[in-house]
Amino acid sequence: MITKPKFKICKRLGPGVYDKCQTSKFVVAGPKFGAGAKRPKALTEYGTQLIEKQKIRFSYGISEKQLSNYVKKASTIKGAGTADKFYEELESRLDNIVYRMGLAPSRRGARQMVSHGHFVVNGHKVTIPSYAVHKGDVILVREGSKVKKIFAGLTEKLKDYTSPSWVKFDIAKMEGTMLDKPKNVETFLDLNAVLEFYSR
Repeated sequence: MITKPKFKICKRLGPGVYDKCQTSKFVVAGPKFGAGAKRPKALTEYGTQLIEKQKIRFSYGISEKQLSNYVKKASTIKGAGTADKFYEELESRLDNIVYRMGLAPSRRGARQMVSHGHFVVNGHKVTIPSYAVHKGDVILVREGSKVKKIFAGLTEKLKDYTSPSWVKFDIAKMEGTMLDKPKNVETFLDLNAVLEFYSR
């Protein structure tokens, strides 16, 4: 699990890495280029790819090895574009699905919820955040977890939340479903740059 100071990471990689950095406070506290201040040097192609790789690692909270494995898997799948498959691999993680359904304020929070055994996938309790969810899979909040504090006031929390079109959550049943494969609408991440980095 990545635990480096979030604000420092966001200043280096951009506000899209963590939700907490997507605030006016972060923008105001951003880099200043006044008199005598040094502007950052232009990045090389390698440097740009490295930054994009780090964005994905910190955004999804995964290790270097996990990221490398996702790239390898996406590169071996025939058919659709490698970048699309790469995105599907990242977004299909159970912790990310929980986050996308609006059940956790961050991916890190979702990862903790999964690790603590609060979810059942297709009738089986799953405690592995990286567990791959597939189209049609049903994710239930475990019966014994429904009364937990982390799920209190969920109706109010989800009132103004809009989940991606490929997932849905039924608050009455405390049940979510992956309706389709994840569609890449993320403009913050340059997936092709990361694929190029690993193809060196």
